[in-house]
Amino acid sequence: MVCAFVFFWLCWWHLTGVFGESLSVMEGDSVLLHNNVTAIHEDDDILWKFGAENSLIAQISKENQIFPDRRFRDRLKLDRQTGSLTITNITTQHAGRYELEISGKKLSTKTFSVTVYAHLPILNITRDFSKNSTSSSYCSLLCSVVNVGHVTLSWYKGHSLLSSISVSDLSISLSLPLEVEYQDKTPTAVCSTIPSATRPHIWTSVNSVRHI
Repeated sequence: MVCAFVFFWLCWWHLTGVFGESLSVMEGDSVLLHNNVTAIHEDDDILWKFGAENSLIAQISKENQIFPDRRFRDRLKLDRQTGSLTITNITTQHAGRYELEISGKKLSTKTFSVTVYAHLPILNITRDFSKNSTSSSYCSLLCSVVNVGHVTLSWYKGHSLLSSISVSDLSISLSLPLEVEYQDKTPTAVCSTIPSATRPHIWTSVNSVRHI
């Protein structure tokens, strides 16, 4: 029974260390990687590491604070009391795995997975009354965005999807036409993120423009 309990505890500890805490934030915002302790010991060394290569990005040793990674220049704030790390004005290049290591009388670690969502571009909608309309009571709408990647462009009428197009490439232009009745003012264009392992929430960031 004792062996089974010890085995379960070791498995739980291992899984906690692997998966850690997941956080999502918009580009330009700040995110707090919380240590969940009220205070650390004076003799503890605090190390923050980033990415698969475990690059050192922040350190507290005695009275000294060190920020050696230029990718995070002027973006990091360390709490001397708890060892928690705040990343300000975050960008997509700061998305990834973070590891906190506290060494002193005992060694403890905690991991974080940070997802950073870029702000979606403003949608541009144009109307054309002359091209390829089936009758004079119809017009063509064209919704377009520029410099986008990993997004879906869609036309909705109420909650019903009329049409959509997706792109997984980076920094390209995307457009989606729609033919509607001239007096129809209900279609709405929506640009949303494509869900994936690193972008699981499709509605995390949405821009919409209603046809006028």
